[in-house]
Amino acid sequence: MTDVFADLVGQDEAVATLRRAAASAAALLRAGAPVAVRVGGGEPDGYDDLDALAEEFDEPGAGAPDGGPGEAAAAEPGAGMTHAWIFTGPPGSGRSVAARAFAAALQCVHGTGCGHCPGCHTTLAGTHADVRLVVPEGLSISVGEMRALVLRAASTPSGGRWQVVIIEDADRLTEAAGNALLKAVEEPPPRTVFLLCAPSTHPDDISVTIRSRCRVVPLRQPPAGAVAEVLVRRDGIAPDVAQWAAAAAQGHVGRARRLARDPEARQRREAVLAVPRRLTGVGAAFDAASALIEAAEAEAAASVAEADEAERAALQTALGAGGTGRGAAGAMRGAAGQLKELERRQKSRATRAQRDALDRALVDLAGFYRDALTMALRAPVAPVHTDTATTAAAGAQKWDAEGALRRLEAVLECRAAIEANVKPRIAVEAMMLSLWRG
Repeated sequence: MTDVFADLVGQDEAVATLRRAAASAAALLRAGAPVAVRVGGGEPDGYDDLDALAEEFDEPGAGAPDGGPGEAAAAEPGAGMTHAWIFTGPPGSGRSVAARAFAAALQCVHGTGCGHCPGCHTTLAGTHADVRLVVPEGLSISVGEMRALVLRAASTPSGGRWQVVIIEDADRLTEAAGNALLKAVEEPPPRTVFLLCAPSTHPDDISVTIRSRCRVVPLRQPPAGAVAEVLVRRDGIAPDVAQWAAAAAQGHVGRARRLARDPEARQRREAVLAVPRRLTGVGAAFDAASALIEAAEAEAAASVAEADEAERAALQTALGAGGTGRGAAGAMRGAAGQLKELERRQKSRATRAQRDALDRALVDLAGFYRDALTMALRAPVAPVHTDTATTAAAGAQKWDAEGALRRLEAVLECRAAIEANVKPRIAVEAMMLSLWRG
């Protein structure tokens, strides 16, 4: 790996912004120590390329083009750095990858995100003592979890650099959790940096007050060619398979890797793309809806089963399971509440996993109807699903552009309904009926 930003696919502008900020952060740390004085225009002892780079990035006008809090207004150490950031972009654009890479660059002993030093390695591996990662397993991030995180983030960095808090899916913050985070962002502890990941800066995704105190780094959907190059270089996937997977995943790096390496993922995708051919009547529409829901439930159950079993075994061991004597038996009787709380969290995680699996299926289905629409309009664009292009062409001839567009909108409305907490089965059944009727 050349540096920590190597896996951030097709995001050259964002990488340049983060490199500038990392250099400014390094300059800020250096400014906290006694500064050598230049004599006769010479350079102080220990002056190196990083100092020159930081000075260049901290010149007036070298700040953020979005005019956010990180915009440099004067040539001061750290002028390109700020304490709170929001990474936005569509699914698969690399929001969490960018946040972790930036955290590694901040912890890099060289201040550049070299990818080789202990700070970079431990941050990317998730073991750095001063980097805390919040990955919501359930439907939301609770206020209790956020308060505990903010409290821990207020401590002094053990490594002497930065205390970094990364919150993936910050759009899942409850209102109370968002308020707890806002207080920390408004009055940040020294050397604490908050990195939030959200689909957009819309008030439905992140509160306006939090947004106003953060610098935004927008990410775009990476081109299929860039995704394929990463699959070949990093994962050793054959070029033709990588090209197909990157196109089928619509620029989503994680989904492309899963399609290229997991035969079961490819089978699930094939079953989803067979849905348009199965919609021959009302009964067939309900059967297709049930099959889609059951497939998502089975995929979700398989993905969380191992973690659920390990968590339950660990908790039972901690509570004295398998012990003998009156004390051990009493401890297990008093553990009912903790086991019930664990089951609640696991159920929430399973629900989230089911919705994520269902959303992946809906994205594939939307890609099919998008292909039909572009073919009906004779648009000069490549199909998303090359292996179902013939079926999409037949659909385009049968439905025409308007019919294909209505079906595409039905799929997108289903996604929006599920996101708004409509029961998945109801939303999917309504979608299937709309797809059948056209």
